[in-house]
Amino acid sequence: MDLSPLGMYLAADWVVKSVMILLLSASLLTWAIGVAKQLQIYTANRHARRILQTLVVADTLEDGADNTQTGKGMGMALIHAARHELRLSALGAASEGGIKERVQARLDRVQVSAGRRMSQGTGVLATVGSVAPFVGLFGTVWGIMNAFIGIAETQTTNLAVVAPGIAEALLATAIGLVAAIPAVVIYNHFTRAIQGYKALLADISVALLVLISRDLDRQSTGETQFAEPQPMQKAG
Repeated sequence: MDLSPLGMYLAADWVVKSVMILLLSASLLTWAIGVAKQLQIYTANRHARRILQTLVVADTLEDGADNTQTGKGMGMALIHAARHELRLSALGAASEGGIKERVQARLDRVQVSAGRRMSQGTGVLATVGSVAPFVGLFGTVWGIMNAFIGIAETQTTNLAVVAPGIAEALLATAIGLVAAIPAVVIYNHFTRAIQGYKALLADISVALLVLISRDLDRQSTGETQFAEPQPMQKAG
């Protein structure tokens, strides 16, 4: 009897084979999402850090916006949202407090949208991590059941009769763990990474609010004219 993984798979019952294929597919999906999401988070963090560094050293909002014209990512969406609200507020009478509140509200919505977008796909990892062990357990139970059926049909407990069912049961258990453990680890990693990305966007929002507050204060004291923001292209 061939007790290699391939041999156990070929000798397994069709139900156990289906369980193994399902778990292997879930494992491949887990790693595919892991690689794609890691690249997405890395790229988004790099763009956000560049924009944050530019805004922190800027003197006015317009300076910061001009120096980030070539930027990418959701940081640019935050800048666009802030400038869009300032453009609308400049059309009529508005208090400084009202302007800041409306800008803050727009920035908050952009951050929520960015976080939701970045979290897409992680739900699959959570599902695989929680469900895969039980799917593997189902294959285990089915394999053990086949072993007992073999004993009943042959009226013997010979190892040659019992081993195939037990082997396929253990293989299903192992594949379930192989699918579940990486999914849980990757999910936890991305949860922390996404929180870090959200913190970067929050820092960009604070930097924008600081620049806007500085411009409004200078305008109120007459030190400088608060220019109406020029239209800028939406971030890609």
